[in-house]
Amino acid sequence: MTLNFDFKGRTVLVTGAAQGIGKALAEYFLTSNARVIVADRDAALLDREWSDNSDDVLRLAVDVADSDSVEQAISDIVATWGSIDIVVNNAGIARDAVVWKLTDEQWDSVLAVHLGGTFNITRAAVPHMRSAQFGRIINVTSYTGMHGNIGQSNYAAAKGGIIAFTKSVAKETARFGITCNAISPNAATAMVAAVPEDKLAEMTASVPQGRFADPSEMAAAVAFLASDEAAYITGVVLPVDGGVSM
Repeated sequence: MTLNFDFKGRTVLVTGAAQGIGKALAEYFLTSNARVIVADRDAALLDREWSDNSDDVLRLAVDVADSDSVEQAISDIVATWGSIDIVVNNAGIARDAVVWKLTDEQWDSVLAVHLGGTFNITRAAVPHMRSAQFGRIINVTSYTGMHGNIGQSNYAAAKGGIIAFTKSVAKETARFGITCNAISPNAATAMVAAVPEDKLAEMTASVPQGRFADPSEMAAAVAFLASDEAAYITGVVLPVDGGVSM
């Protein structure tokens, strides 16, 4: 049996949507009849990857780490399409270094985009979701946020913070018909492609299924958490990682 989700009438915001997981998720929502806002701070890449957009796609160049820009963007979305029903906080960057070599900029920028961006988007969207008595917030965390990784204390701190943030927001918003969940993906993204070949082979060997997922394989899990069928699921972190987290 194939379960097809229908998001007709729903407005979906996906951050970090110019490439990788974010782009795959936005494409899935679009083919499932949603109105989709594809957001990314790389305006040129966003324009190139979404040049053939339909009337159901709105391109939005925004830095999620900039709270003023985020507030304005959410206001513009609601003014244009009347609601913001589903948010996928996917935007992220990596600035890797062992802790004794980590600079203030590397620390601050990673936390500002991952954790700060998730906070900024969620804070701006929740009042509109409360008014509608409906909302779905899906945050993208990481295995590293639960277990740590050499050279990624900044990334681990940000992703671990997202897990705690997800659970807190889930408790705060449940009575308003809003759910807040997270996925922990393991997909072949640009971030993974930048890993040295020997390290990448080691990482791949640690996956019970023996491969990294295609970004599109994250879509079904996110769509389920965003669906009406998942109305009684909140505060969870769903691993979509080929068994890495076992």
